[in-house]
Amino acid sequence: MGDVDLALVRPGDQKRVYGQLSGSLSAIEPPLWAALCAAYVRDRGISVRILDIEAEGLSPEQAASTLAEWSPTVVGFIVIGNNLSASTWNMDGATAYHEALHQVAGGIPTFFWGLHPSALPERTLRNEGADYVCKGDDFDTVVRLVEVIKESGNAHGSGIPGLNYLDEDSVLVSWPQATPLKNLDELPTPAWDLLPMRAYRAHNWHCFHDLDHRQPYGVVYASLGCPFDCSFCSLNKLFAGKPGVRFRSPEKVVEDIAVLVERYGVKNIKVLDECFVLKERYVLEICDRIIERGYDLNMWAYSRVDTVNEQMLERMRSAGMRWLAYGIESGSRASLDVVHKGRYGAEEIHGAIRMTKAAGIWALGNYMFGLPDDDSMSMQDTLSLAKDLACEYANFYVTMAYPGSRLYEDALRDGTRLPTTWRGYSQFSRETLPLPTLRLTSEEVLRFRDEAFVEYFNDPAYQDMMRRTFGEPAVEAVREMLSHSIERDILIDGGARPDAS
Repeated sequence: MGDVDLALVRPGDQKRVYGQLSGSLSAIEPPLWAALCAAYVRDRGISVRILDIEAEGLSPEQAASTLAEWSPTVVGFIVIGNNLSASTWNMDGATAYHEALHQVAGGIPTFFWGLHPSALPERTLRNEGADYVCKGDDFDTVVRLVEVIKESGNAHGSGIPGLNYLDEDSVLVSWPQATPLKNLDELPTPAWDLLPMRAYRAHNWHCFHDLDHRQPYGVVYASLGCPFDCSFCSLNKLFAGKPGVRFRSPEKVVEDIAVLVERYGVKNIKVLDECFVLKERYVLEICDRIIERGYDLNMWAYSRVDTVNEQMLERMRSAGMRWLAYGIESGSRASLDVVHKGRYGAEEIHGAIRMTKAAGIWALGNYMFGLPDDDSMSMQDTLSLAKDLACEYANFYVTMAYPGSRLYEDALRDGTRLPTTWRGYSQFSRETLPLPTLRLTSEEVLRFRDEAFVEYFNDPAYQDMMRRTFGEPAVEAVREMLSHSIERDILIDGGARPDAS
């Protein structure tokens, strides 16, 4: 047996996933799921270490050498990520690091765990080389896997809920996914002590008001899952395959914030929930508990335009919520209806953004181009809406058929062209390949997105607003962002190249 029972690996592929944006512009977030898993198994007597390749900046060879020195009994590659798409576009990196480990220490049993492996367990086993896939979000799957391997060398025939593997005849064995844990308060505080906490940094926009202090950076979660069922999202494949959300108690949420603040000096915090602002009484209680502690925080979270009100916004601002990200997605109600997104219109969107700004909270608008019903006019409507709302920051995405989503299933059924690499599901890689719409090609969608990004952030009215709000350093940060160009293979091949990402 090894010197440590379990090594958890957070793979990294920053340069290829983000291209030229992989430097100082992007964030490096602490891997919550690896830290949660480590704390959970440690509480059950399993010795564990975490190797955060992204934070440490290790090559596959360096990571494999480090893991070999640790001599673990089992190695787990945690490919979950801190947003719904990260799991898929990190799979190429995870595979490269897994292959390097196999070359150095091929006898160590390995497993992949995350959203993408849960959506495509058999393909992960056959193509990525893992010995096992842990499907779902049950930490006991990992505990039992390590215990069984320590006892008998492999887990074939073990019947562990959520475990997938190929038997001796290369036939998939898939044990039913465990029922998700109902009481999230039973989960321990994440094992931040096993991670290089000083290495993490916030997004540049998160600190537009203080760009010199993006570190340290922490994450916290108040709930797991999502109650909605948008066809472009695959998140629920991790949580029993259906919509649903489970909440932690406000006490536990604030205890985790206290650990980050008091033990690690964290001020910049992301709330990882798919939508933090769902239940008014719950949000207010968390805010009141933070206010009682007197912390000086710079937090951000996801919200919906149809769940906020003035009281909530004012209380969140008092607790240190400086940014709220809204999934506005499209300026076309018809396009939103096709993907089952919300039931609100332009009036409600404008009202929510006005309320947010009036409360002293900066707004981030998330927009999507290339929804199934989009045409040039509807995408222009989306860009016009974004410019009218004038959020302090905006993310412009192209629509992807992420594995596990209904759009992915539709694309497979219809024979739609999909990326040839997992990295191609990243928004910023060379290989990016969005879905075509009923009226537009993938190339047309991507070209519109890249040009819309430049138009939005290059707008003198936007930059003047940024100067008034944050000062000249933020404007310079925006210009620096615009100076980076991204090579898009499908646009280069077609003879066109966008100026910026």
